[in-house]
Amino acid sequence: MSEIADALLPWYRRTARDLPWRRAGFGAWGILVSEFMLQQTPVNRVIPLLEAWLERWPSPAALAEAPPAEAVKQWANLGYPRRALWLHRAAVEITVRHDGTVPNDVDALLALTGIGDYTARAVAVFAYGRREPVVDTNTRRVIARAAHGRSQPGAAAKRDLADMSALLPEDDADAAVVNAAAMELGALVCVARVPRCAECPLRALCAWRAAGYPDTGDERPKQAKYEGSDRQARGAVLRILRHTDQDVPVVALIPDWPDPAQRDRAIDSLVADGLIEIDGEGARLPR
Repeated sequence: MSEIADALLPWYRRTARDLPWRRAGFGAWGILVSEFMLQQTPVNRVIPLLEAWLERWPSPAALAEAPPAEAVKQWANLGYPRRALWLHRAAVEITVRHDGTVPNDVDALLALTGIGDYTARAVAVFAYGRREPVVDTNTRRVIARAAHGRSQPGAAAKRDLADMSALLPEDDADAAVVNAAAMELGALVCVARVPRCAECPLRALCAWRAAGYPDTGDERPKQAKYEGSDRQARGAVLRILRHTDQDVPVVALIPDWPDPAQRDRAIDSLVADGLIEIDGEGARLPR
């Protein structure tokens, strides 16, 4: 698999996008915030909100001092707002446990709220240069096609880390570049539906291309439609509460929602997730 790394290194160094979190001196906190925001969210939506977030809270300690409600408000329309609450809790934990410095160890990162295997490894690699495999959806697709001849990856599994680890050069800096390059290739060239194989640096090495692009099936779970979903109802409730500092009567939360049972379910789930509080008849963001 070293041939794959050898092809990815010069391609990435020549073509990589200029993204804020890739710039020298961006810092571990900025990279951690960017990884929270980038989960299931396009890059172009993240960049302006990331810059605003870091201008307001340039360190974990700065965010830890703010009420959780401010984090939820600042999250704006990024979606999956529990990430804002988790990021706030992680900032508190970093401030208390690590003297305000984002840890560089994967296990220590995994112990923080809201941080899973991907995010922990991404911070360790891209902020601190640790030699670890980093695997996201794009990486898994590149490996599935180039190394295993599959049209789409199977369900996420620990073997993905072993596959990525086998690709990494021994040099720590080169290993970090290969991690980033695999993600970049999957995001821009080896895309899910219409891959741009003519532009791919791995086209001469790709097992899927050599096999004639067989359709090997897609085992990935399908995301439910947003329109008409509980997620949409939850977002509508949060939009109301993000734009006021006053308690809002529960009966005034999306009162015209077409499905009253779904409305009530959305409110109950937001309470259960800690994203809103209800005191008597009034609702608000968490204090």
